[in-house]
Amino acid sequence: MVYADNAATTKMSRTAIDAMLPYMETHYGNPSSLYRLGQEAAEALQSARETVAACLGCTPRKITFTSGGSEADNQALISAARIGERKGKKHIITTAVEHSAVLEPCKALEMQGYEVTYLHPDATGHIRIEALEEALRPDTVLVSMMLVNNELGCVLPVKEAAALVKAYDKQILFHTDAVQGFLKVPFTPAGLGVDLLSLSGHKIHAPKGIGALYIRQGLPLKPFILGGGQENGLRSGTEPTGQIAAFAVACQTGKAKMAQSLAHMNQLKAYTLERLHAEVPQVEAAARLGAPMIELHTGCFANHSGRERTEELARLKRAAELAHSLGIQVNAGHGINYQNLEQLLAGVPCLHELNIGHTIVSRALFVGMEQAVREMRQAIDRLS
Repeated sequence: MVYADNAATTKMSRTAIDAMLPYMETHYGNPSSLYRLGQEAAEALQSARETVAACLGCTPRKITFTSGGSEADNQALISAARIGERKGKKHIITTAVEHSAVLEPCKALEMQGYEVTYLHPDATGHIRIEALEEALRPDTVLVSMMLVNNELGCVLPVKEAAALVKAYDKQILFHTDAVQGFLKVPFTPAGLGVDLLSLSGHKIHAPKGIGALYIRQGLPLKPFILGGGQENGLRSGTEPTGQIAAFAVACQTGKAKMAQSLAHMNQLKAYTLERLHAEVPQVEAAARLGAPMIELHTGCFANHSGRERTEELARLKRAAELAHSLGIQVNAGHGINYQNLEQLLAGVPCLHELNIGHTIVSRALFVGMEQAVREMRQAIDRLS
């Protein structure tokens, strides 16, 4: 089987599994407990926080563990909105191509009286800085822009955007969803100039159900989940020590191998693009200068009507289902944010994605991608 959807989730690494198991079998104490078993868990929790912070490039106190990227996004947006409400500011700016974990909270905030401006992508899937500049207002409280788009792999201009926002008004908070960018493109929160930054474990070979929110020191956030006061009082609930330990190890491993992995992914991306262009001429590649995972789209419907787009999506879904039956695992409908995708399709002449995420793989993957290219060509030929 060729698994080509690491942008959706990754297989847990052996080292992450090994780091997690002891806290599920023998060191299972509650980190809030005062006796030895609990204090051992508390020490492991602090050690993991230090590791994640070191890999991200910040101090441990700025890391709040969450249940994943979605919770981190929700906490960032809702907490920032509450700050704005206290100041009489209720305008938010985001992009139309964010993950649903950002778009859905924005919709909910709109129902509560907030005004949200959605920036639309250009023909390459990127967001123009000029569009952000035009959208800024005196009552803007928050700008949220993802670092790497999960549909096309575009690296959005977060650093430039944050600098523009802070030059306009230092009180405006800036959040970035870095779930798809962490350990795939080099950055630190301070280097980006952001106040809030979301991470997820299961995108980097850690378990599902664990993530983190970077919070700039001094930011007056209110508790997001009330209860026992864990995570500096911001996110109550007994910490999942095993998942957090696994997350830390995955961060450490990914950071250590980042340069090697990025070189390998770029090589694989270039190879697969070359083979696809040779074997499947109708393929168009999006985000060529994007993150080093492969994001390819077959077909082109830049001038198609809504009905034709729907028919094309159905056709490519059938093609992908055929590919699945041949052992090629690609993203073909389930998990795709179609509202998000439609925003991309409004300006980008692309149709269907094949994601190859961030992982160190053997030379055998090149052989697997050669097979995938052949089978994709056959699948398209059968449907044409």
